[in-house]
Amino acid sequence: MPAHIPPPPADLGRVLIIAGSDSGGGAGIQGDIKAISLLGGFAATAITAITVQNTLGVHGVHPLPLDLIEEQARAVLDDIGTDAVKTGMLGSIAVIERVAAILDTTPASAVVDPVMIAKGGHPLLDADAVAAVRSLMIPRAALLTPNTPEAEALTGLTITDLDGQRRAGDFLLGMGAQSVLMKGGHVPGETVIDVLITPTGETLLEGPRIETRHTHGTGCTLASACAAGLARGLPLETAVANAWAYVSEAIRRAPGLGGGHGPLDHGWPMRDR
Repeated sequence: MPAHIPPPPADLGRVLIIAGSDSGGGAGIQGDIKAISLLGGFAATAITAITVQNTLGVHGVHPLPLDLIEEQARAVLDDIGTDAVKTGMLGSIAVIERVAAILDTTPASAVVDPVMIAKGGHPLLDADAVAAVRSLMIPRAALLTPNTPEAEALTGLTITDLDGQRRAGDFLLGMGAQSVLMKGGHVPGETVIDVLITPTGETLLEGPRIETRHTHGTGCTLASACAAGLARGLPLETAVANAWAYVSEAIRRAPGLGGGHGPLDHGWPMRDR
């Protein structure tokens, strides 16, 4: 007789991650899986590229074939299913077009992290692919999570303060995103302010700037943490606030690995139990 297999918990949110792999373990697919798992979700993946990287930088990027990317996603969607999709590094127009088509086959909400440049400055998106992000990914985003340089590239606006974040967020809503989390880590000041902008208002998330070089994977982790909350059925504002608090503490507890931009402590909630 086969062993009885209990049903999954009702709030086990399934998240399909479509992004690149980070051999250093701090960002990309690896960081995404850690964040989603630690926040009570179930992470599945469709890898878009294999990167060779560590805390000192990205030393190589090897895109996977388009059909292989889609086959991974389809294998997950046709069997396990998903409650949210998180997209990260896509890299090229062709990958963006294929991922947009995949998103159109599922009703799950999409958290779109418009990854363009690695922490160390290595480009992770072809220069000619920004227009494809604008036309194909932004209109499919239930939540868009750009940092300041990404928002400037997408909107053509200059962002130097909170009002600039608000203007860019409103602009991105006008481009079709259902909501925008404008990250403020690149805006100067002793306080870091992220602002969640929706058609009905805004929510400010702010705290003192943490002076550290160990912030590799912050954007990937935040977007995946948001996706985990949405997948579990949390309201948008609650999912984003929980994700923001999780990432802030992960930065504070960064283990100090490597000689460059080190990773966060994704696992801190496990050690607090």
